[in-house]
Amino acid sequence: MSRKRIGIMISGRGSNMAALIVACREGRLDAEVALVLSDVADAEGLERAENLDVPARAIVPKKYRTKLDGDDARAYAEAFREAGVEFICLAGFMRIVKAPLLEAFPGRILNIHPSLLPSFPGLEAQRQAWEHGVKFSGCTVHFVDASLDGGPIIAQRIVPVLDDDTAETLAERILTEEHELYAEAVGKVLSGRYRVMGRRVVRT
Repeated sequence: MSRKRIGIMISGRGSNMAALIVACREGRLDAEVALVLSDVADAEGLERAENLDVPARAIVPKKYRTKLDGDDARAYAEAFREAGVEFICLAGFMRIVKAPLLEAFPGRILNIHPSLLPSFPGLEAQRQAWEHGVKFSGCTVHFVDASLDGGPIIAQRIVPVLDDDTAETLAERILTEEHELYAEAVGKVLSGRYRVMGRRVVRT
C-alpha cells in the first residue's frame, strides 16, 4: 500500500514542517511530504523544505491579510491536488482557511496551535498564557474548520509554566512538544482509526 501524501502550509520558519518531514523520513510517520506551500514569498521555511528535498513554493494571496478565501484558497487546493496530496497540515500558517480549500479537503486539514485550546486561540498564544498567569499551557492538534482555532481536538500535550519562565522560554518548551505531538496526531488521523463525534475525536 502506498504511503499517504501530505501537503504542508507555512508562513514562517517552518520548524513544525521540518519535524514532520523528518518523522516521515525516519519512519515514525507512514507518509511522505509531497508539497510545501507558503503565503509569504520569502518565508524561511521554503528554503528549509528545499534543503530537505521537498518541493516548495509560495502562492501569495491577492486578497485579505487574515484569511485564505475564494480564488486564493482555490489556487492552494489546485496545487495540492496536482501534487496528489491527500491530507494537509498547517504548520505556522497565519491565515484562517476558508472555502474552497476546506471543501476540497473535508476533514483532512489539520493544524497545531501553541496552547491548550479552547484557551488562548489566535496570535501569540504563548504570551497570552504567560500574561494570564496560568500554571499549565501546552499545544493542541485539531481539525481545521472555518473558525479561528476552533475545530475538533485530536491531541494535546501539557507544558507546565515555571515560575521563572518568560513568554519566550515558555514558547521554546512548547515548541519542543509540538514537534513530537504533531507527528503522533497526524499518524493517528492517517491510520483512520478514529471518528469525530460532535466536537470529540475518539479512537475506534
